[in-house]
Amino acid sequence: MKVINISFKFADGAPDQTHAAVEGESVLDVALNNNIKLQHNCGGVCGCSTCHVYVEAGMDDLPEITDKEEDFIDRAIDPRLNSRLACQCVVQGNEDLVITIPEQDFLGH
Repeated sequence: MKVINISFKFADGAPDQTHAAVEGESVLDVALNNNIKLQHNCGGVCGCSTCHVYVEAGMDDLPEITDKEEDFIDRAIDPRLNSRLACQCVVQGNEDLVITIPEQDFLGH
């Protein structure tokens, strides 16, 4: 099983974190498994835009974006060309990733 590193950066100024990820895990899984707060209202099934992130490096190692994911990203706050949904960023295991988590409104969570 291939292992890569995911470096998480935070728009709110929290310190960067780097965690190992194995092939087949999503960026959302890795974040949650390491106590990184990342909203995921739909439970990680590409049913909302709350796990919106920016892929700063490693985009070529992720599955191609689907029309469904693109539709949800269009509803996210401040979508960019490197926007993805963390639940759909499944690690292929060939390249390290750098992910920026935008500021999130946790609505009291």
